[in-house]
Amino acid sequence: MNPLYHQAQYLVSALHLKDAPPDEGYECAFAGRSNAGKSSAINAITGQNSLARTSKTPGRTQMLNFFTLDETHRLVDLPGYGYAKVPDAIQKNWGKAMETYLEKRQSLRGVFLLMDIRRPLTDFDWQMIEWCGHCNLPMHIALTKADKLSRGAAKGTLLKVQATLLREVGEAEISLQLFSAPEKQGVEEAHVALDRWLGLP
Repeated sequence: MNPLYHQAQYLVSALHLKDAPPDEGYECAFAGRSNAGKSSAINAITGQNSLARTSKTPGRTQMLNFFTLDETHRLVDLPGYGYAKVPDAIQKNWGKAMETYLEKRQSLRGVFLLMDIRRPLTDFDWQMIEWCGHCNLPMHIALTKADKLSRGAAKGTLLKVQATLLREVGEAEISLQLFSAPEKQGVEEAHVALDRWLGLP
């Protein structure tokens, strides 16, 4: 692991892009449904237990949360989408904020999309995939909570998702992996994708 990940610190939360840090350097964004284990994944990837706040209540991430690795490298936790108990008006605001961020943010180099392996490729996930395709953003998909399935079942789901993506989006720049935050499964593989986007050795 590049030592920069261990140095990650919370920087700022922004409801609108104008409140975000200066648009320079390198950023990677983490997206996913509210219950996909996004915060747990960020904590596992940075080797910190409480960098991104985890919650038993999905939908707690309501802003763009920026974490700094150093002066020029950042991770961004995007609002979790698709949680039914969050009012529609708020969800629309989240959607607008994310869409604006994906379209306008020059320092954004790629999107890390997290999906619960037991419920992959929901309508919301497809929307994110389409947004990234529209914005020509590379995407890395992590099928989270892989420890909830047997090794064979997890591998089978990975292959099924891979085949669906190939059929639906063809040769789009999308890579795919299994991930489990409690087991630290897939952390090194995630670092490979992030290192490439962030320009880290």
